Amino acid sequence: MAALSTAHLPIHCSKPESDCAWKPICFPAKIGSPSLHCPKKLVLTPRSVDEKISDSTFSANGPVPSAPARKKVRRHTISVFVGDESGMINRIAGVFARRGYNIESLAVGLNKDKALFTIVVSGTERVLQQVVEQLQKLVNVWKVEDLSNEPQVERELMLIKVNADPKFRAEIKWLVDIFRAKIVDISEHSLTIEVTGDPGKIVAVQRNLSKFGIKEIARTGKIALRREKMGASAPFWRFSAASYPDLQETVPVNTLAGARDRSVTSEAHVSGGGDVYPVESSDGFTINQVLDAHWGVLIDDDTSGLQSHTLSMLVNDSPGVLNIVTGVFARRGYNIQSLAVGHAETEGLSRITTVVPGTDESISKLVQQLYKLVDMHEVRDLTLLPFAERELMLIKIAVNAAARRDVLDIANIFRAKAVDVSDHTITLELTGDLDKMVALQRLLEPYGICEVARTGRVALARESGVDSKYLRGYSFPL
Repeated sequence: MAALSTAHLPIHCSKPESDCAWKPICFPAKIGSPSLHCPKKLVLTPRSVDEKISDSTFSANGPVPSAPARKKVRRHTISVFVGDESGMINRIAGVFARRGYNIESLAVGLNKDKALFTIVVSGTERVLQQVVEQLQKLVNVWKVEDLSNEPQVERELMLIKVNADPKFRAEIKWLVDIFRAKIVDISEHSLTIEVTGDPGKIVAVQRNLSKFGIKEIARTGKIALRREKMGASAPFWRFSAASYPDLQETVPVNTLAGARDRSVTSEAHVSGGGDVYPVESSDGFTINQVLDAHWGVLIDDDTSGLQSHTLSMLVNDSPGVLNIVTGVFARRGYNIQSLAVGHAETEGLSRITTVVPGTDESISKLVQQLYKLVDMHEVRDLTLLPFAERELMLIKIAVNAAARRDVLDIANIFRAKAVDVSDHTITLELTGDLDKMVALQRLLEPYGICEVARTGRVALARESGVDSKYLRGYSFPL
């Protein structure tokens, strides 16, 4: 853009009179041209000053071109299936930290030899595709999927502790019934509530309860499973047909044969060998043990003094913090058995709930090391305190018409919910402690488990001081 020069030029400004409008200011202009014989008139009014600045009057090359449209930033849900080993969480978090991505939520269902991560981040399509490619290059990463563009079942679990004065307690219970939540602990001045649903429901509950005063929040982060399609083209059709041969009679033979060819050619190159995403060999149907019945069992007591410690950490919600925190565990050789990351009760803070095996002395030293981090605000070891703990699991089971009724009967006993149904699968949602998760999984294994997504443990200290875990071994008085 050419410069506007008025140096050494006389400027005549007339003072406006009371009965007349503003008068123009006349001066010779030099706008990118050496000729000065053609005067320019610029009319200045109080209303038009801002408009003239952005107008093309001062542009020698015509109107200024508009800036290019910015790429759309949206929230992505990434599912990462890996072989579990020490330091895997730190390596995955480091991929996002090095690129400046802030992980909004992270849910990890860990086992002795495999793990399923569900990560929620915000970014553009192109950059997220690069992140997915970088994750696939990591050692022991078997499958990476972006579920954002797929029909999916998404759930999140939240424990929220609110102030509950006696005069407002009836209104709080009314809101709990509306959102189909549960009260898991009650004291004289507070209530601890368990809420399960999609992220929109979680935010709505938090907003409605904020007027009473929120003391603490522990969120698991979102987990998601792809909704199963109908018919022989579905990903798990062959796995269900292997367990229930009568399903093959419900579709034409040529359709099943075509689905068999498509399944082998399209899924074999992305599968990790048939653990959570089973792919049968082309020579016939085979049934694989999808998950171990003891999947995710934690160490409660050991003769060596080891036990599972539940740590609750309050950290800054900024990129790279999760990588720094998990790096403390990895450098000292601690194996993280459970991890849940979600937004805390205060804006700009996140709560990390993790389960780590160790002795009381070693965990005490670990807590001291965590307190040295700049982004760390609070670390609490809830192991020796009465606390309410919950986990969330989505499990997809292979069924036919007869087995579907049996699975639903088992789900009713465990108070699980059916959240997705197809002609050959059913997806259940279950919340509870670890023993409840393992018990349901053992009962459903004979039917054939297609895939599982689990969160880590979230926990809040009980204000009532009552620990129901120690009451299970006592008989009720007669």
